[in-house]
This record gives sequence, C-alpha cells and structure tokens, in this order.
Amino acid sequence: MAISISDMMEVDWPAVSAIYREGIGAGNATFATEPPGSWDEWCTGKINASSLVAREDDVILGWAALSLTSSRWVYRGVAEVSIYVSQNAQGRGIGSCLLQALIDRSETLGIWTLQAGIFPENRASLRLHLEHGFREVGFREKLGQMTIGQRKGQWRDVVLLERRSAVVGICDTVQTPE
Repeated sequence: MAISISDMMEVDWPAVSAIYREGIGAGNATFATEPPGSWDEWCTGKINASSLVAREDDVILGWAALSLTSSRWVYRGVAEVSIYVSQNAQGRGIGSCLLQALIDRSETLGIWTLQAGIFPENRASLRLHLEHGFREVGFREKLGQMTIGQRKGQWRDVVLLERRSAVVGICDTVQTPE
C-alpha cells in the first residue's frame, strides 16, 4: 500500500494523540508526560499550517509538526521539529517521508532554520535528521529530569541539531515589522 502525506486535521487528533502517547511511553522521545488534552490545545503550540500526518489507506502511521522557538520577531523563521511514527510502522521509511515533507512545507512557510533536540539514545531519530541535512550543533548536558517511565528521576542529555534552508532567507532583505 502507498503512504500518503497530508495536512493534519482535527479528525486525526485521536490517532495523533495515540502515537504521541506511544512515543512518551517508550521513554526516548520527549520530556512530555502526556499529549495535549485536546485538538485546540495542540493547535496553540504548533505552526498549524505545518502539521502533517502519514497514512496508509485510512490508518495514520505517524505525524510531524513544527513549533515556533520564540515569539520574538527576529526568530520568526526558526522552528522546532517534532516527528513521531507509530511503533507498528517503524522501519518502513515513514519518518523519512514525513521529515522531507515537513522540510518542504517549512520552506514554503518562509522558515529558514529547523532545529531538533533529540536524546542521544534515540539513534534512529538522530540518523534520520542527519540524513535530511541536519547537523549537530551542540550537546545539552542534563537538560531535564524525567518524571515518568523507566527513566523516572534520571537527568537526560539532549543533542541539538539544526538545518539551515538553502532556499529561504539566503538573499532576503530583513524588513522590520510595522
């Protein structure tokens, strides 16, 4: 069956939330302890035009989204990547399809820098991002402490990755907001 990538819609929220919950439960994806409580809560933290889902027939296999890193105008073209693939669908190239679609979408939205914070133990995610033009720019030691799961109480390191667009913001003149 073919995998399709499409805009995330409110009707997709239950499946997106379930996949997010799987990632939380696995312990190597996020410091979050639970997904947002509703679609509306989800939308308040995301660049909604960038939220995507991967589906096979009518089954959502993964999702990707962007969040602004700052409310300051100067950082309007910098966003943080989130990407999750259902445990049952991992190893099928879905993450790669989602990440490439997210990169393409980010550039149509005028985003010039994507960043990702990934636990060093999440080697599949690190590899995925590096394969899509991200580079390691830092290592944040003991950035946060886990509050749930097998690693509860452990301080976790985070690898900071970044991808600079080759097409957005290269020769643009910065205009100040009015």
